[in-house]
Amino acid sequence: MEQPAFYHLCLLLALLLLPLVLLRQLRKHDGDGDGGVRVRVRLPPGPWRLPVIGSLHHLVGRPLVHRAFADLARRMDAPLMYLKLGEVPVVVVTSRDAACEVMRAHDVTFATRPWSPTMRIMMEDGQGLAFSPYGDLWRQLRKICILELLSAHRVQSFRRVREDEVARLVAAVAAAPNVSRRIAVLLADSAVRAMIGDRFSRRDEFLASLQEGIKLVSGFSLGDLFPSSPLVSFLSGTARRAHANHRKNFELMECAIKQHEERRAVAAANGTDLDERRTRTWWTVQKEGGLDVPLTMGIIKAVILAPGWPDVMKKAQAELRGTLNGKPRVTEDDLAQMKYLKLIIKETLRLHPPAPLLLPREARESCKVLGYDVPKGTTVFVNAWAIGRDPRYWDDPEEFEPERFESGTIDFKGMDFEFIPFGAGRRICPGMMFAQSNIELALAALLYHFDWELTDGLKPSELDMSEDIGITVRRKNSLLLHPIVRVPLLSAQ
Repeated sequence: MEQPAFYHLCLLLALLLLPLVLLRQLRKHDGDGDGGVRVRVRLPPGPWRLPVIGSLHHLVGRPLVHRAFADLARRMDAPLMYLKLGEVPVVVVTSRDAACEVMRAHDVTFATRPWSPTMRIMMEDGQGLAFSPYGDLWRQLRKICILELLSAHRVQSFRRVREDEVARLVAAVAAAPNVSRRIAVLLADSAVRAMIGDRFSRRDEFLASLQEGIKLVSGFSLGDLFPSSPLVSFLSGTARRAHANHRKNFELMECAIKQHEERRAVAAANGTDLDERRTRTWWTVQKEGGLDVPLTMGIIKAVILAPGWPDVMKKAQAELRGTLNGKPRVTEDDLAQMKYLKLIIKETLRLHPPAPLLLPREARESCKVLGYDVPKGTTVFVNAWAIGRDPRYWDDPEEFEPERFESGTIDFKGMDFEFIPFGAGRRICPGMMFAQSNIELALAALLYHFDWELTDGLKPSELDMSEDIGITVRRKNSLLLHPIVRVPLLSAQ
């Protein structure tokens, strides 16, 4: 949310819509005398609200919403907190027990996704797995994703792709050490090669468009918070940006599909065939049919669019270099021995979960959580960022201490609700294993081949860790480090 334009627009909305709110309240009171019985609802506690804009003024000047929610919940001592963001009723979960109730005890009740006006635009040609409403289509998409891309067997089958892309990463970092950029390229190329069997020729456009889309579907634009008002939608401009991004995304996916078909045609002309058993693509699934819910090309394209430190680093490098003992490259066979590396990844996910609020859920029916009523249609955010830093569950929660996971009793598979970077329950991220495999190999290679220094004489305590907003949170500025080669880059040959 941009400041101070957001604040001024809130005031304008309050002035324009206040008469309508007052009229609605008068009509409601007039109807109370008709003999009807009003059911008293016990909502979770929440901060004070204003007419029209509800709780939005508490977020003014706080573009990182997960941090603003955490501060509000802490001040109110509210593990379950109710807010009204414009017209949208919202419940924020900020404790392990509340998260367990939402994602285990009432998992089916909260298994669907809210669809904002922006989301409807972005998904008008087909629903992706992440935002598909709970039902037959979602179950089918999830089954296909797991069978064709994300099962342990399928993830293992993409090993050559991962090792190839990590070798390219090592070579690229040695030449131009923009680590943030190079890792984004690695993840994009690995994911797209797994899905269409080749790198995407327009990858840079794809990354830029994907990042714009992630910001648009965050659900916190004014057009999404006042869905009944065409005026707000027009003033916010989000709908125009969403339409433009939607068109761009699908143009890129059409290009990817064409590139894949051309690759198949070349293989056929040369008397060879692509190994469909190994790279079984979405288009293959669509053509074979036999699905309970027909897979449109729009759905397929939408799914594709959905994927104290210096001492810690030295300890991880000692583990890697001592175990590999001069090997020219890191392979996935080596990762099983890298115990400390896995602890580093867990601790990083605790402090910096990729989706700090997880993806929003919606109450399919009214229910009780921690004794409070959550009405049907309420949007529910689980603040994984706040839970992962809660001193009730973690000693020295703001400190980066991978050793806290040495006991092996806590994992991110969705069973330990104080540590849920990938969510839990039916809507847990199905790409967890795919992401873990890519990150482990990439991090191992970067630590094995290079020593790292900050640029411009910075100290670790001076490193800019500012975050950018969106459903996913990343560094606002690129991470620029100076790599010093310690193991020859034969892996890039």
